[in-house]
Amino acid sequence: MNDLCADIGFKSVNHYGEQLCGDHVDVIEQDESSTVIVLADGLGSGVKASILSTLTSKIISTMMAEGIALEECVDTIAATLPVCSVRGVAYSTFTIIHLIGNHTAELIQYDNPLVILIRDDQSYDYPKTEMNIGGKKIYKSLIRLQENDTFIAMSDGCPHAGIGTAFNFGWKREDIAAFMESIVPVGYTAKTLATILVDECNKLYGNRPGDDATACVVKIRKREPMNLLFGPPANRDDCNRMMSLFFGKEGKHIICGGTTSSIAAQYLRKPVKASLKFERSDVPPIAEIEGVDLVTEGVITVSKVLEYAKDHLDKDKLYEKWSFGHDGASLICRLLFEEATDVNFFVGRAVNPSHQNPDLPINFNIKMNLVDELSNCLRQMGKRIKVSYF
Repeated sequence: MNDLCADIGFKSVNHYGEQLCGDHVDVIEQDESSTVIVLADGLGSGVKASILSTLTSKIISTMMAEGIALEECVDTIAATLPVCSVRGVAYSTFTIIHLIGNHTAELIQYDNPLVILIRDDQSYDYPKTEMNIGGKKIYKSLIRLQENDTFIAMSDGCPHAGIGTAFNFGWKREDIAAFMESIVPVGYTAKTLATILVDECNKLYGNRPGDDATACVVKIRKREPMNLLFGPPANRDDCNRMMSLFFGKEGKHIICGGTTSSIAAQYLRKPVKASLKFERSDVPPIAEIEGVDLVTEGVITVSKVLEYAKDHLDKDKLYEKWSFGHDGASLICRLLFEEATDVNFFVGRAVNPSHQNPDLPINFNIKMNLVDELSNCLRQMGKRIKVSYF
């Protein structure tokens, strides 16, 4: 067991005029350190392609996660999916990235553009073994993982971008590799790297993609724990126990809430230095306590973080707001979304008297729901979550 983990992110853009994407990505965790990632590209575009790619990725990822051999996976796909009457084949192309124990990556590639591996800020030419399964040429690779290895899997909509417009023969794989070599060292998350690549493809298509384009990025990094304290405990006698557990955890420490920060300051025997500087009109100012990485207001700030988290998992349209902002919500987002791999929530169940005003849209249940929804969003981002209530 090592201290490496995988940051996984993907984004797609649909064929112009189509409501459904013909590409599909599935991620299935076998255990805490082994994951199967499948990017499938259905034949054609639209509804038929969407069904083909979804079924293909679901079948492969589920069967491989159960330890079933690749040959049997491919045979199952061929026997399960309907045959295309025009092309005479039954399934989509696919790329499989199987992370084993966070120390080895097994790549299995059929007819998609070959996976790009950026290692030490350069495109790395990894070994490939050619296999023949059911008459299909499939490439298999076994790669020993290193910290900061970045795998970039694509559907063929990415290298086809710009054909006949920006480029005569599209955006070649080696050109995409060179483009990503210049971006990966900056330190962006996998989701952001996938978004940058797909957005660039969309621009080359003139914002009218001639094919579905999908990028899935897997970035190998060290585990980074993060701890968030939200609300005082229901029993005042639990304050010291809650604080000792919170500050005893490895990693950075975030405190949300005025009363909570006062209890923490008393425990640390340090003053709370409040700020009246509003970075944004809809997010309260932050404060400072020596020994704490970030101190913010509670429910309003965390609500904003949840809004950004939901968008980040969807269209990621609000990325620029939180990635450059200096308000409390933006700072929390950067710590949780970009830095953290493991997030420990310490949630107090005390009822805040100021929230009992019927004219305010805040109550105890809203606070608990915020924690539930935010922890679920972070799990979908691939974070390891633990929630402790007091």
